[in-house]
Amino acid sequence: MTDRVDINRLLGEMRSIKSQTQVFQRPQAVNGDVAINRGLNNLQVDTANKVPSFGDLMTKAINNVNDVQQKSSAMADAYEKGVAGVDITDVMIASQKASVSFQAMVQVRNKLVDAYKDVMNMPV
Repeated sequence: MTDRVDINRLLGEMRSIKSQTQVFQRPQAVNGDVAINRGLNNLQVDTANKVPSFGDLMTKAINNVNDVQQKSSAMADAYEKGVAGVDITDVMIASQKASVSFQAMVQVRNKLVDAYKDVMNMPV
């Protein structure tokens, strides 16, 4: 039964990630929202639907990793203190989520550093 709960939780997280990535999809051409008239000079964009900058996205991702690690640490402390309702399986899952999210963030950082080095080594 606990496997089913974990699968449902995982599916819920996947749906939330999908909804967060909807920001990156191109807006559909609708009257008043976006109008493209045969050229880049005629591009009109509705400023109410602002796309977040790369820096904002990175800050949000780093904060999310930090939140996951803090929750994992708090769960582990609660389990060690014997707080009722904190199960070892939940603690281990939270610990693994924190580990995976941190490793993913490190990989993203490594790729960004490599891209920066490639750009800096380009001949002018």
